[in-house]
Amino acid sequence: MRFVAVAVVLGLPLGGCSFDLGSWGSDDKAKTSAPVADKPADTITTQDISSARDHTTRGQDLARSGKTDEAVAEFDQALASDPYNIQALYGRGLLYQGRGQHQQAIEDFTAASGLSPQKAEPLIGRATSYLALDKAKEAAADLDEAVQAAPNNVAAWSSRGQAYERLGDKAKAAASYNRALALRPRDESARSGLARTGG
Repeated sequence: MRFVAVAVVLGLPLGGCSFDLGSWGSDDKAKTSAPVADKPADTITTQDISSARDHTTRGQDLARSGKTDEAVAEFDQALASDPYNIQALYGRGLLYQGRGQHQQAIEDFTAASGLSPQKAEPLIGRATSYLALDKAKEAAADLDEAVQAAPNNVAAWSSRGQAYERLGDKAKAAASYNRALALRPRDESARSGLARTGG
């Protein structure tokens, strides 16, 4: 599958990936963002948020176990309770991406990014799906934003290198691969990208 190659090259998580996003909680939401479902923000109760967290945790555990259908169902239930649950959006986006359902993944990553714009992960995820759909220009735009949000994120720099390489901008690609290697000297995807771009 083409996405698997892209994800391996970019060092992004797949299948049994790590869904632990640390500080990303259901309470980490921008109330000014448009709802990602039919449930308005002012109708979400504490019980909804708690239920969503429980479903998200189960979804993460199922995803780590390779039970992707069940994990998607748990993320769906989490989002039915709390459409602002960033972890559920991001986790479901990764699972869609792993299945090659890139448009659905892009929608979930877009919603997660809108709710927490300072996070690089949904931008990197969306860029990966854009690359899988041969939309390098859109991927590059997301990755430019991702490296601004997280200048020490190796995956963002390596992915940015790939996007600019596809766009034919060898200078920006090589600079991105060099930055990834400065952060992680043994990063093989950045090293091979740098060799391809003559950096």
